[in-house]
Formats: sequence, C-alpha cells, structure tokens
Amino acid sequence: MSIQGTNMNINGLNLNVFIEGEGEPVLLLHGFPDSNYLWRSVIPHLVDAGYQVIAPDQRGFGMSDAPEGKENYDMALIAEDAVAILDALNISEAKLVAHDWGAMIGWLLAGTYPDRFESYSAVSVGHPKAYASAGFEQKKKGWYVLFFQLGGIAEKVFMADDWSLFRKTVNDHPEMDHWIEDLSRPGRLTAGMNWYRANLSNLWKAEFPRVKIPVFGIWSTDDVALAEDQMIGSAEYVDAQWRYERLEGVSHWVPVDEPDKLSDMLLDFFK
Repeated sequence: MSIQGTNMNINGLNLNVFIEGEGEPVLLLHGFPDSNYLWRSVIPHLVDAGYQVIAPDQRGFGMSDAPEGKENYDMALIAEDAVAILDALNISEAKLVAHDWGAMIGWLLAGTYPDRFESYSAVSVGHPKAYASAGFEQKKKGWYVLFFQLGGIAEKVFMADDWSLFRKTVNDHPEMDHWIEDLSRPGRLTAGMNWYRANLSNLWKAEFPRVKIPVFGIWSTDDVALAEDQMIGSAEYVDAQWRYERLEGVSHWVPVDEPDKLSDMLLDFFK
C-alpha cells in the first residue's frame, strides 16, 4: 500500500513520489517493509506547518520499480535516488527525515551530501559506525540481518504458515496486513531482503563519513530491532548540533504509533 504520487524516472527506474504542500522541502525516507504509506499521519502535520513534503516509495517498495538482483540495492545507488529526486524537482536543499533502512540511507546522505540537507532527523537507526560497535543487545536484536542473507530460504521461512515468523518478529503489529499484501507481490519480498543482502559488508565495515549538519536522533523503548546504545553512540560521529529523544512504550514504527508526537518533535527541531 502506498500514497499515490507522481511517477518519476529516476536513475533508470520508475519511482512513485508523493509531493504535497508549499514551503521549505522535507524529504521523508521509509525503510523495510514499508512504503511512503508509513508517513501518512505525519505528512498532514508538516504540510499544515508550512512545509513541502516529498515522500518516495524507495526502490523495491510500494509502487516503485523493484529491479532484480541484489546489486541494484547497494546503499550508494539508493542514496543517489534521493539526490536525483531533489535534482528533478529543482530542490537545492531539504530537511531530511528517515526511518529504519531509510535512516541508514539518511546517515549516508547526511555525511556525503551535507550541502543538500539542512538537517537530519534519524528515527530508530543510529549512525552505522555506532550500529556496528553497539553491544550484545543490538547483536541479539539484529539476528534477522544474517537470516535474510539466506537467499530463497529466508523468503520461504518468512512466508510459511501464514507469515508466522514475520508476525512473531514484529509482535503482529497493526500494519501487518498491508505489509503482507505488499510483500506477497511477485519478487517484492526478495527486493526488500536484497537491501540487507547488498549491504551486509557495508554495515560491518561501517565506512561512513562523519556528519557535519545538525542531527536529531529518536529511539523508542519497545523497538524490536534496535537497541538504545546504537542511537546514543551516534553523537560521537556528528560534528554539529546533536539532539536525542527517547520515546517510552513505543514500538519500532514510531511514525505509525505516535505520528502526532513525532510530528511535534520534528517541527520543534526544524525551528
């Protein structure tokens, strides 16, 4: 499920990009297993506050193309998609907000293209170097990253028994039905897992640039996939303003669980 937007040809792919509002641009990037639908309850807050929202379905997700082959999901290519979208819209600088895998791409964008982003709000996922060096709790929570490397096997196990393992992994989150609907399309679960397969060495090596723009890190206590130390430790890699907020009793899907609170926090940080 996605928010229908404009079909844009970006780096040889057709990407669905939702654009709404006028004013300073804010680029919203989702992760796995989402689409731009993740931001559906955040977007109205940002638009009402006078911002222009750009929310693409990233490659492999939603209504955007899902090219075959894990080589098409290298982080550098995905980051280039985001910059190319801004270029196509004649946007020289934007505020960046990203969640999950989108946040990992966001760290790469913030460090590599500091002239294109005024600030970065990372939801759930910390700087890759902090992620790589995080403690045992993070290693335990990240078991699925290694499991997803089992091409073909991971897909079958994940879908077995009415997606039983997937349901257990995300505590049967209310978004489950439309995730299954999206991932049940031919090749889509593999496309999503290819984000992990193409970038495992990137996550382990964590050869990412330091960030020289203001960063807002947001983490929630009921996150099934991320530990707090990987977000707190991100401050070490930010050579600019660093702000951190901890949300109590909120799951990994902050934009869905607490869209009003998240929006208020973002708007405060933007100011």
